[in-house]
Amino acid sequence: MGRPVTLFTGQWADLPLAALAARAAQWGYDGLELACWGDHFDVERGALDRDYGPRQRALLEQHGLGVWALSNHLAGQLVCDPNDDARSDAFAPAGCAGNAEKKRAWAIETMKQTARAARHLGVEVVCGFTGSAIWHLLYSFPPVPEEWIEAGFRDFADRWHPILDVFEEVGVKFALEVHPTEIAFDIHTAERALEAIGGRESFGFNFDPSHLLWQGIRPERFLDCFGDRIYHVHVKDAAVTLDGTAGILGSHLGFGAPGRGWDFRSPGRGQVDFEAILRRLNRIGYDGPLSVEWEDAGMDREHGAAEAVGFVRELDFPSSGRAFDAAFGGA
Repeated sequence: MGRPVTLFTGQWADLPLAALAARAAQWGYDGLELACWGDHFDVERGALDRDYGPRQRALLEQHGLGVWALSNHLAGQLVCDPNDDARSDAFAPAGCAGNAEKKRAWAIETMKQTARAARHLGVEVVCGFTGSAIWHLLYSFPPVPEEWIEAGFRDFADRWHPILDVFEEVGVKFALEVHPTEIAFDIHTAERALEAIGGRESFGFNFDPSHLLWQGIRPERFLDCFGDRIYHVHVKDAAVTLDGTAGILGSHLGFGAPGRGWDFRSPGRGQVDFEAILRRLNRIGYDGPLSVEWEDAGMDREHGAAEAVGFVRELDFPSSGRAFDAAFGGA
């Protein structure tokens, strides 16, 4: 049997978990990667009530589904972000709105609680974001002193070390989704983030090829560099559609807008070389879930989710335990 095929519920949080579980089972998924928003998973309840996680798992099992990971991107984003505008107010409780440090303090405690909740649920991986104090300095004009960038990586380490202490206490790993706006968004920054955090084994990556592809990075090269740090995998596609008028910075055009230079696609309908990725995953020995993160502004999401599970199942194949020409050798 191949790797479990799961559906990340983050883009489906408008649906009650029970309703989504029934649909996911009908589409043919093996399980769900539970987002910590909507009613899909309540971190505080999961950390404080040891029976809550098993109840959520039991709900999934009623539909023949499992769960291998939690995802808490929203709280994670607030740990290192400046949090100085209203865009992220909805990520935290209403009492934190407009107060950058209240949002940050809530986020740090929530990420610690997410580790504890994951342990009670019986999963060993939490996916998410870290935020970044220096993402806004990406383009170096006005010129950005190198010391500022170094300070940004120190800030990341200082804020995440105490969180990772809790992850290690409970035996759970954190998988950063390498992604623009995070402390690590490509291969070089991922290397630098690992160095900043002292190479802690509790910190690794949720591999999502879509965010690498549109930046011009070959996603399989990321797997070559960080094979022992791939703790989770998202199956998500993208297409670069540069037409001579727009670039990869997005042109302030929303997803799905005509003329945008790149966009997300339903798995198999973009430009990600998923076969190359599966061959790398076999090479590094990754046997965890292949989790569909479905985003495509031009397609009905239920059609896309049902189509995606079939694409992933056809795509996945086991690694060979022997050379193909071994049969031609001597006795």
